[in-house]
Amino acid sequence: MMYHVETSAAQPAYMQLYFQLREDVIRGLYPWGTKLPSKRFLAAEAGVSVITVEHAYGILCEEGYLQPRERSGFYVIYRQSDCVPVALPQAPLPPSPPASGSEDAFPFGVLAKTMRRVLSDYGQRILMKPPNSGCPQLREAICRYLARSRGIIVEPRQVVIGSGAEYLYSLIVQLLGKDRIYALERPCYDKIRRVYLANGASCDMLRMGADGILSEELARTQATVLHVTPFNSYPSRITASASKRTEYLRWAQRKGAMIVEDDFDSEFTLSTKAADTLFSLEPERTVIYLNTFSQTIAPSMRAGYMVLPAQWVDPFEKALGFYSCTVPVFEQYVLSELINSGDFERHINRVRRARRRRQRIQPAE
Repeated sequence: MMYHVETSAAQPAYMQLYFQLREDVIRGLYPWGTKLPSKRFLAAEAGVSVITVEHAYGILCEEGYLQPRERSGFYVIYRQSDCVPVALPQAPLPPSPPASGSEDAFPFGVLAKTMRRVLSDYGQRILMKPPNSGCPQLREAICRYLARSRGIIVEPRQVVIGSGAEYLYSLIVQLLGKDRIYALERPCYDKIRRVYLANGASCDMLRMGADGILSEELARTQATVLHVTPFNSYPSRITASASKRTEYLRWAQRKGAMIVEDDFDSEFTLSTKAADTLFSLEPERTVIYLNTFSQTIAPSMRAGYMVLPAQWVDPFEKALGFYSCTVPVFEQYVLSELINSGDFERHINRVRRARRRRQRIQPAE
């Protein structure tokens, strides 16, 4: 065992240590049930503080790789075989949608200032028709944002802009085919099921366990498309563990199936690090990633995006590239400016800090 932390690197020491430990757990160097080295021992070996090790272990626990045991240490609960789902405590219910002026709401003054700047700087360009898959400025900004925040490395040509998740669901059915069976979480956000049915697809509802869809449900379904909301699924509020996310990917690989990853609300995780997306774990062919700005900015911002695996870009262009983009070019420029200026991420970080603070001071029942 040898862990090295580069003090001159831009990445924080605890994140360097986290990635090295996670890799060893995934590779099976620490099998299920194994106790990891003590914090003091690992700190001495890596040349870092005990607090740094504690922070790295904490993130691994939040993501379902480790489990702390009082007066005993940290044990691996990531299971390579994924035969038995790991039961994790359910996430706390998130607060209601923010009212205008609350600390969770996107600052109206920032939004208004950005809109005025777009009107001034872009001029008559806001009257032009955007390219069918969305403005290059927004697609490039989304790529940079996803690389920073979610570990998703893609090219702008893989990003498709659309007017919210519901519209993108319908494009997915047209791309993958309505003759397939689409497996959904039960319970799930019912509009997902209704959109798939309205587009002529068949749906198979798979029961949820404590950390995601039950393994026996995945084993029995004949579906070849799996639509999941790994983070804070609505209305169950279940977040899929690291083992369950790997199980989804292995299920898709065995069946030659596709996964639609609906990453709704993931930006506002209370964890110090967002959980790995399915797309970042398998970016080549299996996963289509979706997200929107309706939760992070405002419900009236009817703009979302999906990220296609590289090998699906040409089939999408051939089958659906004739569709005009459904998001006004003005809104696309505003979104790209919010991302490029840092205002978007500053708001997300501010909300996450506020929610952690509220959780700490919440009285015990």
